Amino acid sequence: MSDDRDSFFMRKALRLAERGRGRTSPNPMVGAVVVDEEGVIAGRGAHEIAGGTHAEVHALRDAGERARGATLYCTLEPCTHWGRTGPCAPLVAEAGISRVVIATEDPNPAASGGRTYLQGQGIQVRTGVLETEARRLNDPFFSLVARRRPFVTMKVAMSLDGRIAARPDTRTLLTGAAANRLIHRDRAEVDAIAVGSGTAIADDPLLTPRVAFRARPLVRVVYDRRLRLSPSSRLLSTLDTGPVIIVTTDHDLERASVQAAALRSAGAEILAFDATAGLRSSLEALAVRGIGSLVVEGGVELHRVFWDAGLVDRIQMYIAGCVIGDGGVDWLVDPVMSAPRVHARTGRPVGSDALLEAYVHGAD
Repeated sequence: MSDDRDSFFMRKALRLAERGRGRTSPNPMVGAVVVDEEGVIAGRGAHEIAGGTHAEVHALRDAGERARGATLYCTLEPCTHWGRTGPCAPLVAEAGISRVVIATEDPNPAASGGRTYLQGQGIQVRTGVLETEARRLNDPFFSLVARRRPFVTMKVAMSLDGRIAARPDTRTLLTGAAANRLIHRDRAEVDAIAVGSGTAIADDPLLTPRVAFRARPLVRVVYDRRLRLSPSSRLLSTLDTGPVIIVTTDHDLERASVQAAALRSAGAEILAFDATAGLRSSLEALAVRGIGSLVVEGGVELHRVFWDAGLVDRIQMYIAGCVIGDGGVDWLVDPVMSAPRVHARTGRPVGSDALLEAYVHGAD
């Protein structure tokens, strides 16, 4: 089978996997295609919701008897374990599939082993077809398994002269309508959004997706060591849209027990991490709650802490077509986009603005 043909059908499987965007977390998005001996697609499937039927099962059901002797293209290695659903690899063998092409193997030890099982059943298996694209599609899933923390995106909007606000502690609207729609679409897909206490107090934001449909609650996270957030904030008045987690340290929590009690009464969850363990421990605690993707929206101090700690996986910079001038608030002093650890830089127009995007860590 030619590399071009395998890549062609794997791209179709990757597009099917996109159907689960924003709905499968903490599980991966997976797509599958069954191609019969004549080279015709006989079945298609996608894992569209956490706990739902797996992509391979959908594709095999769609193909029916045409699966015998066919090739199965799957963006992730078929599983061999019982979770909320049964294992897929035995079903692939029972369906009479003669060849399986896999984009990337499953990093989860509990679920891996599908390739070995299928080969043991006499099925020809090829792995690594469009692996980079498949892993990028599921960055949060791979981060949860390999790093035991969410995949972190550091997002910022700034003017042409690199300012993020006209004055300190003042909200400044920079991006246009098209960029705002894209930002809210992203909010509809991620697991959680984080801001620092300064941003939460100055902007009193909702942190909700207001343009795109979201199928599940959105977790709002406030890094607030001194517990300064007001119990009457708009965040805590919109708990029906998703929980609010206030992150502090165990040491600071002891000193602010009265504020903590008031915030809990208003519906907030207080997450206190070990101050000696560092910021990463707060992310590990969020991962335990099933949060695989976290967008850090600001402000500058929180961005700096995440960047300096080496906990940023992706950078998104929205550049607005305006100049703020002297007196404006600068972003990070470090040349972030030209840092040695940054790679895969891209840029594209978004309405009247531009989006620069880059990745910091390679695939695990």
